[in-house]
Amino acid sequence: MSIQSTLTVTGFVGSTVRYSPGENGSVPYASFRLGSTQRVYDRAAQAWRDGPTQWYTVKVWRNVARNVAESFHKGQPVVVTGRLSTDEWAGPDGPRTSLVIEASALGHDLVFGATRFAKVTSSSGAAGSGPAAEDGSADGSEGEVVPDDGAPADVSGLVELADDEEDDELDDDEHEAAAEEAGSALTR
Repeated sequence: MSIQSTLTVTGFVGSTVRYSPGENGSVPYASFRLGSTQRVYDRAAQAWRDGPTQWYTVKVWRNVARNVAESFHKGQPVVVTGRLSTDEWAGPDGPRTSLVIEASALGHDLVFGATRFAKVTSSSGAAGSGPAAEDGSADGSEGEVVPDDGAPADVSGLVELADDEEDDELDDDEHEAAAEEAGSALTR
């Protein structure tokens, strides 16, 4: 039985992105593991601690698969929105279940850093990242990365983002420490 719902998950890329370019008429495909660990403040200990890590397999197809393979790397913070389902199978030690997100939107989590967008266009000049045609077909042509027209942002001195006025739990130093701690959570 498969359960499906839509959700948004923030976390870190927990594996190398596996990419299949879709040769011999198959559809391009990419997948990676996403680890999402909730950080909670333990008031008694006056310290942040990690909750349990929830693991997901994220899957994407067509032109988005190539974009993910070129953009995401193990350890990077990301935001993923998509349809959640479960995969169930018989493992050597009994029934197993994994959580799978068929992603409809993905990106780097800008709470932890800065990124620069580059539009990918197909050889026909149309954007290569759009949804498939109504009949389900996809343009299988390779795209070209085209930088945005805006002037590049100078992020060399960027250390942290401006404070959110509603965020009264953390001060600036705690934001930076929490970001570093969350980034190392997958390597523990």
